[in-house]
Amino acid sequence: MVDISADYMGLKLRSPLVASSSGLTTHLKDLKKFEESGVGAIILKSIFEEEIIHYAQESLTRMSVSPSIYPEALDYFELEYEQIKDPLSDYLNLISSAKKELTIPVIASINCITAEGWLNYAQKIEQAGADALELNLFILPSDFTRTSQESEAIYFDIVSKVLEKITIPVSLKIGYYSAALGLLIQKLSETGVKGITLFNRMYAIDFTTDTMEFTTPNVLSTPSDISTSLRWIAIMANRVKCDLAASTGVLNGDAMVKQLLAGAKVVTAASAFYLHGIPYAQDMLNDLKRWMVANDYTSLDAFRGKMSKDRTYNPAAFERVQFMKYFKDR
Repeated sequence: MVDISADYMGLKLRSPLVASSSGLTTHLKDLKKFEESGVGAIILKSIFEEEIIHYAQESLTRMSVSPSIYPEALDYFELEYEQIKDPLSDYLNLISSAKKELTIPVIASINCITAEGWLNYAQKIEQAGADALELNLFILPSDFTRTSQESEAIYFDIVSKVLEKITIPVSLKIGYYSAALGLLIQKLSETGVKGITLFNRMYAIDFTTDTMEFTTPNVLSTPSDISTSLRWIAIMANRVKCDLAASTGVLNGDAMVKQLLAGAKVVTAASAFYLHGIPYAQDMLNDLKRWMVANDYTSLDAFRGKMSKDRTYNPAAFERVQFMKYFKDR
C-alpha cells in the first residue's frame, strides 16, 4: 500500500496534486468534483487587484454623491453599499461555502501587482475561512523607468504587508523573468511565505498579419512547457526556506512524477482538466501510485528530490542552456 499524502505550507494534503486557479475552480459544484477525484487541495480562481480597487472606488463614489452629507451619515451609505451584490462578496461566499462542503484545503488567490488598495480584502479572505492565500505575482520588466532591483522590490513590499495583515499561510506564484532568478526565489523564501509556485503561465500574445488584430494563442499548456519549471524546481530544491510547488505543463501522471522527483512538494494542474475533464485527476493519481509500486516506493518522501540538482548523477544537466549535443553535427 502506497501513501501519497503530502505536507504543503503546514497543510495536510491527501495527495500531492492540487487543482490550480482557473475557471474550473469558480463554482462549488466543480470544487466538489475535484474533491471526489482525489486532489489534495484546491486553489480558487484568482480575484484580480484591479477588481478589488475598482469596487473600492465605486464605493467611495457612492458615499460622496452629495456634497452636503454629514460625517455621521457615512455609516448609512457604507451599509447600503455592502448590501449591493458584487463579485468580491461572491468570492468570499464561495470560500465560506467551500469550507462548509469540502474536507480538503481551500486556497484563495489574488492576482496582484502592488500592495495598495486591497490589503484589507486579504483579511476578509482569512475571515471567510480560507486555509491559505496564494499571491499571483508577475512584474513584467517592461517599465524603462524602473531598474530590475526596483521591480523586484515590489514582490517584497507586497509580501511584507500581506504577512502583517493575515495569519494563514501565504504562498507566491511567480514568473521566471529575473536577472538573478535563483537568488530572487531564495530571498523570497526567507520572507516568511510558506510556499512558492514555479511558475505562473503568462498571458500569451499574438496578432494576425492580415487584419492586425490581437489574438491569444496557446491558452492551455503543452507537455513541452514543463521544462522551465522542472529545471528550476530541481535547481532550487533544498535551497529555499519554504515549500516548492510545480506548475505548467503537468498534463499527466508521468509529468507529476517528474516534478516530485525534481523536488516539488506538490504539483498544480489546470490544463489537464480542461483537456480531459475534472475526473482525470484520479487517473493521474493512479498513474502515480502504479509508478510508486513498480519502483518500490511507499511514500512520496522516499523519492522526492532524487533528480534534484544536488542529488542527481548529472547535476550539470540543469545548468546546460545550449543544444551542443544535438546540433553540433547538423
